[in-house]
Amino acid sequence: MEFQKNLLEYISQSLMTTDETISVAESVTSGCLQLAFSQMPNASMFYKGGLTTYTLQEKVRLLGVDAHEAEECDCVSENIAETMALNVAKLFESDWSIATTGYCTPIRNSSYKIFAFFSFSYKGEIVLTKKLELHPKTQALNAQLYYTEFILGCFKSEINQLLILK
Repeated sequence: MEFQKNLLEYISQSLMTTDETISVAESVTSGCLQLAFSQMPNASMFYKGGLTTYTLQEKVRLLGVDAHEAEECDCVSENIAETMALNVAKLFESDWSIATTGYCTPIRNSSYKIFAFFSFSYKGEIVLTKKLELHPKTQALNAQLYYTEFILGCFKSEINQLLILK
């Protein structure tokens, strides 16, 4: 599995320049974001770590997701992604965080669609949450890789905006 080298280098350099840290909470991407961050140059200087919580019980137990809300939406919603992002940042005491939740295969609970929600938090506040939809015939691994690359690209844009504003 190979990620865009220039994208990884840009994110790495930006986080080191701003002296900020990041953590990740994943469900649908199942560790792909953690893998990408671990491949960035000097990752240990800014990447604090991550969690992959695939089940409702683990999202509730480890990331403070509300059990009733999670049951109602099969753990896949904008608010679940935001809760995961905020709480993983607290857990790892990081400036930034990224969270993902969604589907990489079409199932009844997803109305046979493939989609994901992802959320970024920065210094305790949600700065971006989006829904990403893919064609229902997309292969599971391709969906996970696409989500990962897309999310990293969005994260690059968020960091860019921050650097411009500083």
